[in-house]
Amino acid sequence: MNGRERILTALNHKEPDKVPFDLAGSTWTGITNGAYQNLRLFLGKDADKPIWSDVVQQIVIPLDDILEMLEVDTRGLFPLTSHNWDVYDKLSDLGDRWEYFDEWGFTHHFPKETGHWFSLVKHPMENISPDISEINGYNWPDPSDRERIKGLREKALRFREQGKLVMLKGLCAGIFEMQQRFRGMSNALVDSFLYPEFSDLLIGKLADLKIEFWRMALEELGDVADVIAEADDYGTQDSQLIDPDHFRQYYKPHIARIITSMKKAAHGAKIMFHSCGNVRSMIPDFIEMGIDIINPVHINAFGMEPYQLKKDFGKDIVFWGGGVDTQKILPYGTVSEVKTDVKKNIDALAPGGGFVFAAVHNIQSEVPPENIIAMCEAIK
Repeated sequence: MNGRERILTALNHKEPDKVPFDLAGSTWTGITNGAYQNLRLFLGKDADKPIWSDVVQQIVIPLDDILEMLEVDTRGLFPLTSHNWDVYDKLSDLGDRWEYFDEWGFTHHFPKETGHWFSLVKHPMENISPDISEINGYNWPDPSDRERIKGLREKALRFREQGKLVMLKGLCAGIFEMQQRFRGMSNALVDSFLYPEFSDLLIGKLADLKIEFWRMALEELGDVADVIAEADDYGTQDSQLIDPDHFRQYYKPHIARIITSMKKAAHGAKIMFHSCGNVRSMIPDFIEMGIDIINPVHINAFGMEPYQLKKDFGKDIVFWGGGVDTQKILPYGTVSEVKTDVKKNIDALAPGGGFVFAAVHNIQSEVPPENIIAMCEAIK
């Protein structure tokens, strides 16, 4: 099997010839520039000018020499968004930090000496009167600008020729997360109760922009993308950011609209949904909405024990991730501990198909290259 065949087999809940492996196919299964450059040097390669999939998170697209060496089965398509569209050309020098003002109106800072990624520091609707005129009059970005996907079809066809599974990322973060970026966390958590019309209009507008993007992107890429990815973070280490019933009332209807529109335009591509933390209580909702793949499998969050997840939901949804703990073991464990954790999670999630190996989340700069190699060796 080639990589694409391997993953498609797993997505159809059958066991492929070996465990499929994704690294850097998305900005949730990626690797930071610091970890990538250290890995290149460790493998005897020259340092490389980063090709960014996400500048804000400092996530890079590794060159094929590394991806082939590690036997990665995926390749990602990354449209131009606020996280990778000429970000370094738009920076302001504030002395001890860089400032980036993006197309959504968000302000980000990156400390020059201690920074590992950009952090959001200003929310454009945090201190406004929550009136619907603020939403109707806002200077929204154009999600259907075809410049966003320029050259991606050619990349997808090349990846297909190489036998790789093609993944396509969306326009922005999830509607709940974007609501927080506009209003600030405190406001976002109470707006639905205090200002329901304003809140629903903002959430609905964000969903509409996503739908507009997918309609444009999939018109050109729907027949060459195998997995199309959306997201919204609802879980914490222990529970959820909002009550599941709150999610079902205020957010699920809009996410369902997005998923339905994606399916109509996707030529059969599978839909991945990323949501960190303990989202066990929401997995039935994800399945009901037509989501095919859940990422990550946050194995060390409460309620996300991989054997039980596989038993309860493995017939209805694909687990993409959860291959190794990225909070403690991958960055701070020994080579032996990494291999043990990988084997344990594969044993839990891979039998019967329906599993694609990826780390729980992006590989951060403190992860030693020895542990990345140990992870890859253990997969094999």
